[in-house]
Amino acid sequence: MSDTIRIYCKNNNSSYDVPIGSSLSEIYEAVGAPLLHRPMNALVNNKVEGLTYRCRQPKDIEFVDYTRQSGLRTYVRSLCHIFSKAVNDVLPSATLNLEHPVSRGYYCVIHNGKSLERETIDKIKARMQEIIDADLPFRHHSLRTPEAAALFRRRGLEDKARLVETAGMCYTSFYELDGYINFFYGCLTPSSGYIHLFDITPYSCGILLRIPRRDDPTALEPLIRQDKMFDVYKESLNLKRTLGLSNVGDLNKAVAEGHTSQIILVSEAMQEKQIAKTAEQIAGRYEEGVRIVLISGPSSSGKTTFTQRLGIQLMTNLYHPVSISLDDYFLNRADTPQDEHGEYDFESLYALDLEYFNRDLQKLLRGEVIDLPSYSFTTGTRLYKGKQLQLKANSLLIIEGIHALNPELTADIDDIHKYRVYVSALTSISLDNHNWIPTTDNRLLRRIVRDYRFRNYSARETISRWPSVRKGEDKWIFPYQETADAMFNSAMLYELAALRRFAEPLLSEIREADCEHAEAYRLIRFLKYFAPISDHELPGTSLLREFLGGGSFQY
Repeated sequence: MSDTIRIYCKNNNSSYDVPIGSSLSEIYEAVGAPLLHRPMNALVNNKVEGLTYRCRQPKDIEFVDYTRQSGLRTYVRSLCHIFSKAVNDVLPSATLNLEHPVSRGYYCVIHNGKSLERETIDKIKARMQEIIDADLPFRHHSLRTPEAAALFRRRGLEDKARLVETAGMCYTSFYELDGYINFFYGCLTPSSGYIHLFDITPYSCGILLRIPRRDDPTALEPLIRQDKMFDVYKESLNLKRTLGLSNVGDLNKAVAEGHTSQIILVSEAMQEKQIAKTAEQIAGRYEEGVRIVLISGPSSSGKTTFTQRLGIQLMTNLYHPVSISLDDYFLNRADTPQDEHGEYDFESLYALDLEYFNRDLQKLLRGEVIDLPSYSFTTGTRLYKGKQLQLKANSLLIIEGIHALNPELTADIDDIHKYRVYVSALTSISLDNHNWIPTTDNRLLRRIVRDYRFRNYSARETISRWPSVRKGEDKWIFPYQETADAMFNSAMLYELAALRRFAEPLLSEIREADCEHAEAYRLIRFLKYFAPISDHELPGTSLLREFLGGGSFQY
């Protein structure tokens, strides 16, 4: 019987014989260390595994470095483990919350009964560097869930105990670093020495944990202030504390105790309150000259439902809303610009017929009637269906689309006439004190469900397109978000629990041989932490209806 196995390395498209039981780290060296940067993890048969994973059967392997999304996640999780241990070493009685991403880093709060001094932050940073320099191993453990929960409670980690107890899994995995334990729902690097660059700096009432750039891991991400977004995050945190739902374990417990209806009603009411507040602000600036409301946000942020609900609130303020979707002003497909791969770049501002759009815009502002175009995504051509628009004396023109905040779109209109709104699923709820939920996961899951139900796309197709969508957002949307007059957080505390039963079957259809399997597996594993809830109590005006169907609005 052979004592070797055949490994196929996708990085260099070659096969190798390696000893049975070789770790991924050992295999990486055996195949010639094919990456420019150090690997963070590897795809083993299209499933992400840590580099300590041992292969005992033939496998397809693709090593992943920091420049790819799963590599970045592994790096950040490992850095967070080091950070949380350093805080525990310097401030043993403190509680650390890793709250949310902001300003190209991660905002963290240390609850220690007093304000955090710069000297203390410097001590934590020095301790982190000591841990990194010592190159300590992250030791992976797996226990039966009742035993793991008991261990977490003995260590004062009630948030983690409640999460794993309510998730319903037989076994729970966690990581140990020099005697300090922590839970993460993805793999870590083999040891602390893999973390080559970081920083921590004071930010608001807490700390900003800074990480390397994706495109250049030798340099830190620049610190870009996002004060408006930060205020939205604080508002969301206050709502969670008011409801007693700090983490997913709290949500699962509340669902089990029959409080689902209250959670849905409060979440929906909170959003309606914010929409009404925005409408009142717009109405208050009408006398100052505001005539155009520009609504932007990334894919699957809920812009369309927000636009319709805002229109209703503007009517209660005695204004007449008239809406235009920028999607109707796409160029004919044959005229659409192409990206560097020769594919149509529908995310580009220049995929819109800017000249035609601005001509219609000027006509509307002069009180003229326009024939509103419609774009067929099936044929890739502009159509006219006999719909006309004209502004009345008390009209407000609402323009909705991913480029609405781009100043080039409405360069000929004075800013005094514009009110800008940025809409996105900014934050919903955290798994526990140290595991936030990426905002992109909310949107991707929404899009997977919507694309299947209304656009005839499979989950595999949606996941395949997602990197291109995200690239377009980084270029065309996110740079303008802080220019908004108002920000609206479209995420709801309960939504991932409601999306679970819709998304899981679609994700399960993706085969192991598909390269999208890794992301599908990650999302399935992530969703299992949520106790599923039915959508039957969602009101017809719920923003989530845009993705699930059964709503009051036409899309």
